[in-house]
Amino acid sequence: MNPYPSPDGDPWQQQNQQQPDPSAWNPADGYGAIEPYGAPTGGYAPVPAGPTPGGANEPVLSTIGDIAITQNTVITPGGRFPIRGTVWTVTDMTRTERSTPVWAVIVAILVFWWTCLLGLLFLLVKEEKTSGHIQVTVQGHGHYHAASIPASHRGLSAQINQQVNYARSLAA
Repeated sequence: MNPYPSPDGDPWQQQNQQQPDPSAWNPADGYGAIEPYGAPTGGYAPVPAGPTPGGANEPVLSTIGDIAITQNTVITPGGRFPIRGTVWTVTDMTRTERSTPVWAVIVAILVFWWTCLLGLLFLLVKEEKTSGHIQVTVQGHGHYHAASIPASHRGLSAQINQQVNYARSLAA
């Protein structure tokens, strides 16, 4: 029994109560409202597929995280701005560790029981694990944007540096 009944009574006592119309629901009335893109209260507008502000339909030449680059424009979630005169920065915060995997230690112990020194060869197996992220920032014309790219493999840092150097060449 509920010691604090609601003013409308218990749910089983509410008969013929009309359900609210979902189309008349106002997102400002409740928590957790989902806003579509371009809503006046926030959210990022998607990049239009038509011609760019320069008048030409420029293809995207490269993407670095959530930064897209065309011949004359940088496109970020915060907006578009000219690429000429922008400053690009790369900060590599990755770390690569070499270690013996767990399976190799277990096999070395099991094989060591049957053949003494042959099991120790499994301890020579090494595994590389890369962790961290690479941060790319672009600033210019009153805009600043930082993209953080998680490191998935060892060569990703070199690939991102090549893409940023290409963007720098377009910005010059």
